Amino acid sequence: MIGSSINLEIPGLFVTATDTEVGKTVVTCAIGWHLRRADGVDPPRRVGVCKPIATGCRRDREGLVSEDAEALAHFCDCRLPLDVVNPVRYRKPVAPAIAAAMTGRRVDFDAIVASLARLEAECDALLIEGIGGLLTPIDHADPEVTVLDLACAIGYPVLVVTHAGLGTLNHTAMTIRLLRAAGCRIAGLVVNRYEPDTAGREGARRDLAMATNRQWLELTTAVPVLATVPRRPAHHVAAHKARLDPEILDAVARCNWPKILGHAKPV
Repeated sequence: MIGSSINLEIPGLFVTATDTEVGKTVVTCAIGWHLRRADGVDPPRRVGVCKPIATGCRRDREGLVSEDAEALAHFCDCRLPLDVVNPVRYRKPVAPAIAAAMTGRRVDFDAIVASLARLEAECDALLIEGIGGLLTPIDHADPEVTVLDLACAIGYPVLVVTHAGLGTLNHTAMTIRLLRAAGCRIAGLVVNRYEPDTAGREGARRDLAMATNRQWLELTTAVPVLATVPRRPAHHVAAHKARLDPEILDAVARCNWPKILGHAKPV
């Protein structure tokens, strides 16, 4: 497992979510897009991005490719090879520990360390996206090692992406408690797939959970909501095809992301 072998010095964020398919790749892409343009920096800020481990990858002539990694590299304009952006890849769409057990190929933590070191050397800021939720197992040799351990070892503040609907209060509170118990700094929350109150529209039904959850997420976790990202039609949100709805980019832009970035806490 990653230990004291890496000590990142450039500012960054570790992005996790309350579960899989919550939208952390879309949110990370939008943050990276804005970081490059924020503050009027000239030349633009060099934003590095890393998806340390990906599963469910497609097989190309060159090998396994993660669509998430492709999207992250595109929106952050990270020109480093995808092998650096995403050093560990598996074909099976399961948790990394399970994919490693099925293939007999362990998660190469040394490759993750090498990728992070190269990104640090060539970038001004770094976004790291986890896989699944915090307790997703990532080491088949030790099933108790999870994404949370990876986040702790890297030491960046953690941004939590959550959804806006029913069930989010429970899942988000559990995620925040895990981070606090592990000693991680929490950068904030991003609420994804929010649907505005449509009670005034003919035939529309008000979603009470959707209408109240943003406020209660802050009340129950004492963590600020940094951005509320609207739900958009699926064909408007295809980060792997270099397409993000302008409303998503606008929603994420309301936060001053350069100020949210933090330096790694020494391991």
